[in-house]
Amino acid sequence: MPDREIQYQTIFRSLSKKLRTPKQVQAWLRAMPYNREKGGETLRSALSAYHAGTAHCLEACFLAAAVLESQGYPAQVMSMESQDDLDHVIFVFKARTGWGSVARSRDEGLHGREPRFRSLRDLAYSYFDPYVDHSGKVTAYGAANLDDLGADWRKSPTNVWKIEKELIDLKHQPLKSSKARYQKLLANYHAKGPLTSGPGWW
Repeated sequence: MPDREIQYQTIFRSLSKKLRTPKQVQAWLRAMPYNREKGGETLRSALSAYHAGTAHCLEACFLAAAVLESQGYPAQVMSMESQDDLDHVIFVFKARTGWGSVARSRDEGLHGREPRFRSLRDLAYSYFDPYVDHSGKVTAYGAANLDDLGADWRKSPTNVWKIEKELIDLKHQPLKSSKARYQKLLANYHAKGPLTSGPGWW
């Protein structure tokens, strides 16, 4: 068995015994420093991100999927497109109570959600309000299984840019809101700053 395969199995089997629920994985990722890519852009695999000790949103999805696959959760992610091209990717899961997510972000309101949403569309809408800032607005969402995207997101020693490309090319469903609602959210952002809490936010 290749050395990285041994490392992957050892590390993530151990983590999955400690982090048995999506909520526990969310807390673990929140405690991990955000990868601000100061040395250049990265898209590290789960194993490389673990060793680096930092993760941005898509790297955090790899980590969440690597830990939770032992609990039977598929490696599903949701890509959200923004009008300013600053997109966001979250790990999504289905529970008896509904859809939820695990996520890492620079913005407090864009972390995970409790499994209380009836559909992926409803889950995506829960990110609409906190996404609004001086330039951001969610315009569409799409879901995919990481295992269908043709790259080794688990243990690749190099950046897995193919995953990013596949998510960009993924068919996204429009997520619409009225102009009046958006303008109200934008005015609230300028007056009070970003939204940091809401119903079902982790």
